[in-house]
Amino acid sequence: MVTAKVWVLKKHFEGFPKTSDFDLKKIELPNLKDGGEQKLLLESVFLSVDPYMRPYSQRDMKEGDIMIGTQVARIVESKNPAFTVGAFVVANSGWRTHFISDGKDLQLLPSSWPESLPKSLALGTVGMPGLTAYFGLLEVCKMKPGETVLVNAAAGAVGSVVGQLAKIGGCKVIGCAGSDDKVTYLKKIGFDEAFNYKTVTSLDEALRKASPDGYDCFFDNVSSE
Repeated sequence: MVTAKVWVLKKHFEGFPKTSDFDLKKIELPNLKDGGEQKLLLESVFLSVDPYMRPYSQRDMKEGDIMIGTQVARIVESKNPAFTVGAFVVANSGWRTHFISDGKDLQLLPSSWPESLPKSLALGTVGMPGLTAYFGLLEVCKMKPGETVLVNAAAGAVGSVVGQLAKIGGCKVIGCAGSDDKVTYLKKIGFDEAFNYKTVTSLDEALRKASPDGYDCFFDNVSSE
């Protein structure tokens, strides 16, 4: 029998989440049985922390529920021939160290995953944020080489990938972020121009200075004024 640690939402958080908004509890998991539906025991290796958790926890969670979230997990016991012990998967089982699954909602990481590539990237650049950037830029914005792309919240998990994809695609890329450190980071990863929207005297002037000829594509990660 395995004891799982789970992070429970103690109180809906306002502003930045605090340690006191969560409780760490222990849950005893049953042993796997032959012939049952729950044939896999998994151990979480990485847990996601994403912006969507703020509105979704307010909308969908009750105080006392296990915090929502995705993880990269390793299979530690299997009675399902489709999943071998030691394989890694992406799951959506919330903030917990161990869990049992029937395998239906698990996504196997490719066996060819390079050893040099951190598996945590399956929750980031190679996962949901990266896919959001990829399809948002190429399928929604329909970016073309030579265009000028503006990205806000550009240092975030999605925005930073958008900027790098746009550069690979032959675009000029402008980033808008909320601190000088983030602006430095954006220039380091290849953004042509970047500015701190909190310190510029005029947003209009900052946008015109960064790209006097205007913009062809605006990738909005904020959806507010």
